[in-house]
Amino acid sequence: MEIAYLYCIFKYMNKLYKPNTGQYNFVMAYPAVEEFALSSLGYMWLYKIADTTDGINAIRISTDSMNINAKEINALAFSMSFDFDYLGVLEILDKLHIPFYSEERKDNYPLIFAGGPVITTNPRPYEHFFDFMIIGDGEEVFTKVLNILKKELSKQETLNLIGNIDGVYINNRNRTKKNTVKLENIIYTPIISNKSYFKDTFIIEVVRGCMNRCAFCTASYTNLPFRYYDYEKIINAIELGLKYTNKIALLGAQISSHPEFDNIMKYIKNKIESGQKIELGISSLRTDSVTPDLIKTLVLGGQKHSTIAIEAASERLRKFINKNLKEEQILNAIKISRENGLKGLKIYSMIGIPSETNEDINEFLRLAKKIKEQNKGFNIEFSFSTFVPKPQTPFQWSCREETKSLEKKQQYLGKELKKLGISAKFSSAKWDYWQTVLSRSDNKITPLLINVYKNGGKLGAYKSAAKQFDIDTLKSIQGFKFDESLPWDIIDINPTKQHLINEYKRLEKYL
Repeated sequence: MEIAYLYCIFKYMNKLYKPNTGQYNFVMAYPAVEEFALSSLGYMWLYKIADTTDGINAIRISTDSMNINAKEINALAFSMSFDFDYLGVLEILDKLHIPFYSEERKDNYPLIFAGGPVITTNPRPYEHFFDFMIIGDGEEVFTKVLNILKKELSKQETLNLIGNIDGVYINNRNRTKKNTVKLENIIYTPIISNKSYFKDTFIIEVVRGCMNRCAFCTASYTNLPFRYYDYEKIINAIELGLKYTNKIALLGAQISSHPEFDNIMKYIKNKIESGQKIELGISSLRTDSVTPDLIKTLVLGGQKHSTIAIEAASERLRKFINKNLKEEQILNAIKISRENGLKGLKIYSMIGIPSETNEDINEFLRLAKKIKEQNKGFNIEFSFSTFVPKPQTPFQWSCREETKSLEKKQQYLGKELKKLGISAKFSSAKWDYWQTVLSRSDNKITPLLINVYKNGGKLGAYKSAAKQFDIDTLKSIQGFKFDESLPWDIIDINPTKQHLINEYKRLEKYL
């Protein structure tokens, strides 16, 4: 083994790969604290790609870990997973003394670009911050971009070449095709760290996308088609992870839809029963696929609680959002979880779904009471978000309910569930309002974003900035008509806009 490689292993004992070196300083920035960066599988995998690319000196930074100045940076990439991540983007640019607007950055500043779920869904609110953006699956496009960047051409020459790559959006272009890859090289945690939010955990992507196509869900629609990794590759990844840690987590929006899911669980269960210590984590269970063997395997792996998502308590609303789930399936999943060793479940739900009535809200109380009566001693917690209409979904045209009305529903549910002895947590309806504005806006909102950042990023700053810059946020709240142009129409994506319209009209029968 080469001395240099031994040095790398010693210096980076938590790196599961051999890094490369180079003169081109490429910085991967995560717009939040380092513990979240280390737990973000997509971000860390792209960092690994950069860190193993010949000629590239890859550097990780986050809002609380800045170990470089702008003059040393050749290019800077951001990963944006959540709408409010832009605050972290601006914080990092600010700390590096880099102008926020790309048009203000001359050749003496690094090229700055971004990718991630938020960018793929709607890049328009953020396009003035970046020289270009990656739309869709990033791994192939990212590699092509790196190979162009390390040529160290002029900024304009570089952008001319990068602009020819499918999946790259530059804000003076009309349309950009979303990039979609086949799942071949399995993605897993490349750096295991006790600084990660998921301490010392080896995360494996099992599937990408979801076949359910809930009408509000960007994770389902922007990741179509549903894809999965080969069984052998998943098993090999598990074995690799177990060489470094006993904490294994399986990632995917619909893991149980993997055609070999039962066999994957059986493989892990057999290893535990043969004496291998494994702490197994699965973030969320598909309600209609909960089985005794699955729960027993989770319990053997040390999991005491898990989550299911029902979204709505009334069957009518579940049909309207395309959550094809029967009440007996919900009750059965809870019963199986209790009988096979879990201590409790968190139930993800949503209020403010279009056409929701007081009767629909009261269905939560009826269902909660039934769950409580049938599962005495079993810990149940409801977690409620408010409906945020998102681009690239059948509900992208929908109106969002008024904040005061949503808060009234939250207060009512919280009070009544407490009477039943069931705890409930609620997202902030006010913050969800601004999430809606961000997700459905165009580039006219840029001054607001900068002003909000400069004024602390609190709720009050949004309202003040909207008034100061005369930005009509009600348009994003009240929704759109089917025949009008949408800010994110610049993305060429499947399913098409017409398909989403047809899907919404198909679901209208449940209104």
